[in-house]
Parts: sequence; structure tokens; C-alpha cells
Amino acid sequence: MSDGLQTSRRAPAPLSREAVRAWRNAVFLIFALSGLAVATWLSRNPAIRDLLHASTAQMGWVVFGIAAGSIVGLTLSSHVLAVAGPRATILGCLLVLSGGLVFAGVGASVLTSMVWVIVGLAVFGAANGMLDVSMNVEGAANERALGRTVMPLFHASFSIGTMAGAGLGGLAERLHVPVLAHTAVIAGVLVLGALVAVPRLQPHPDAPAEPAEDADGHGVSGWRSRLAIWRDSRTVFIGLIVLGMAFAEGSANDWLALAMVDGHGVSNATGAFVFGVFVTAMTVGRIVGVTVLDRFGRVPVLRATAGLAAVGLTLLIVAPAPWLAVVGVVLWGLGASLGFPVGMSAAADDPATAAARVSAVATIGYCAFLVGPPLIGFVGEHVGLLRALLLVLVLVALAGLTSGAGREPGRTGRTPATPAD
Repeated sequence: MSDGLQTSRRAPAPLSREAVRAWRNAVFLIFALSGLAVATWLSRNPAIRDLLHASTAQMGWVVFGIAAGSIVGLTLSSHVLAVAGPRATILGCLLVLSGGLVFAGVGASVLTSMVWVIVGLAVFGAANGMLDVSMNVEGAANERALGRTVMPLFHASFSIGTMAGAGLGGLAERLHVPVLAHTAVIAGVLVLGALVAVPRLQPHPDAPAEPAEDADGHGVSGWRSRLAIWRDSRTVFIGLIVLGMAFAEGSANDWLALAMVDGHGVSNATGAFVFGVFVTAMTVGRIVGVTVLDRFGRVPVLRATAGLAAVGLTLLIVAPAPWLAVVGVVLWGLGASLGFPVGMSAAADDPATAAARVSAVATIGYCAFLVGPPLIGFVGEHVGLLRALLLVLVLVALAGLTSGAGREPGRTGRTPATPAD
């Protein structure tokens, strides 16, 4: 071991029941704030396009700004977490996230500059990508402290945040609230939420008392060790679980309403309603999933939900009547609900490598969110959207086949030292 290593840090003291519960509630709030931020921008996209007088192709560059920033944030997240720690990282991400949101709003409303909007959204995306990893690492640590499954509920809180953001965005559109005023108010909410939530986060009780890294990045948490996570087969297989289910979720977000309209001949309003059915099924699946996961374990539940998603997709694709397609959508939503949160829990099983593994798995999952929808659109242009969804079916099947990678280490021994409700 290098002479330049610092003294090993002490493991934190055991937490009280009240502290663990306050920590849990803070993580709920952080997930909801992330969802609120993302939905705020997405809900104002039509207004942004009008302000910039942008074409569809130009709006594609706006989306690319968020995507590129997200990949940068995901890639750097484990290194930033190792240096700054979860509290400082989450606080910084929420503050930068709010700043990027306002900056993009200024770019659209005051400067009417596509370049400044893209820069603002790249900053926004980088902060949100890093926040995604950080809050999942924090959620997994709290889950271990609680001694029971709670990660799907954190992701349900994210979904509720997106629903609130979309609703407020729709209301802002109806009331003709300027984009800059809207983004500034939401940014204020993000800052206030950060100041409320972050002080309630706790040191991870099971964090290893490892040595700090030296200037060359050596030590248990050195950057070389964090990058080496990518060579671990379990990381890759967990990533494939998340990849399949993220592809299923992202494809529904972008194409489900249109697939119902074009493939099943329903009206635009009905297509939007069916998408709402999918989102509701996802949220219900995440809420109910905590009980099911604690009773049966990750692997059987992941396999069962992959099967549900596969049956639902098949029904949607081949259904002779719209009502049967809607039944398929419900099964698809329920089946796709748990893959991402369970994958995050599995990636964070080992506290010593949690940040690096969650970063790697989240990066794989985000590839599905970023690449999947354009791929479905390209294939759908040639064979129709319903048939294009067969690609999703293939990846869902792959997620089911690799579900064994999510198995809990010593599941029967998961009992909380200080029970927290």
C-alpha cells in the first residue's frame, strides 16, 4: 500500500430508527424533485420550439444536448461520489440542475438562442445523470438500513414527480405562463427541496472503513478500481436487466400513444389516455412490488415481470381489438415497473463498489433510453410501429434470461438491526 495513503476512516455509528426514517423520507423527496425537474422541461417543449422558431431537426439537437450531458454525468458520477461523498454530490447536483433549467429558460425566452438552450440543457442533463446515480446509491443504502425492499417506492416517487411536473407544465401552458417564469419557479422549488432533504441524509451504516486513495488513484476506492467494475460479469448482466426494462419503459414513453393511433385506429385523445394507463400501471407495479419482492425475492419477481411485459407487448402487437390492446398495455406497464429499481438495488449490494457499479448499470440503462426510441422510429418507418415493438420484446426476453444476476447476497439474513417502518 502506498505511503501516501491517508488514515482509514471510521465506520459511522449505528443509526436510530427515527434517523433512518427521516433519511428515507429525504430520499423520497430527492427522487420526486428529479422527476419534477425532468417533466418541467419536457412539458414546455412545444413552447420552447415556438420561441426558437425551431424545426423538428433542430429540436433533435436540443434533445441531444440533454442526452450528451446525461452520459457525461453518469460517467463521472462514481468518481465525484468517491471524492465529495453522497451529501455534497446530491446537493451540488440539485443546485446545478436548477441553474441549468433557468439557463435554458433564459436561452429560449430572452436570448432566443438555440446554442444557449443546448448548453443549458447539457448542464441540466449532466447534473441529472449524476443525480440519478447518487440518489440510487443513497436509496440502496437506506434500503439496507431499513432491512426491507423500498427502492421501487423511491422510483414510484420519481414517477409522481414527473406526473406533478407534467400537470404543472400543462397548467402553465393553459395560463400562458412564460417559460422563463415557469422554469425559475421550479428551480426555486428544487433549491428549497435540496435544502430540506440533504441535511437529513445519513452516513451509510454499512460503509466499509476503507483507506482514502492517493494521488495516483490507488486504494480500494481508486479510480482504476471503479473503472474495473466494467469488467465484472455481474455488473454486465445486471446492466442487461436494466437495459431491457429501460428500453421497454422508454419506448412506451415515446411511441405508445402513436402506436395505438396508427396501429389500432384510435383517436389522439384515446392514444394519450392509453399512455396514461401505462404510466399508472408502472406506478402501481412499483408500489405493490415492494411487498412482492420481500416475499418472493428478486429473481422470481424479475422473471415473472419480464414474462408479464412480454405477454403484454405481444397482446398489444397482435390484438384484433383496441380493448384487448389496452389489456396488453396494463400488463406491459406492470411488467416493466420493477426492472430498473431492482437493478439499481442489485448493483448497490456491495457498499464498497456501490457507486461505481450503479454508475455502470445506469449508463447501460440510459443507452436504452437514448438509443431505443430513435431505433423504434427508424424501424417503424419501414414496418409499422406495432411490428417495430418486437425489438422491445426481444430485449425484455433478454432481461428475463439474465434475471439471475440480481440475486440478493444472503437474502435470509436481511434483518434490520433497528427496525424502521
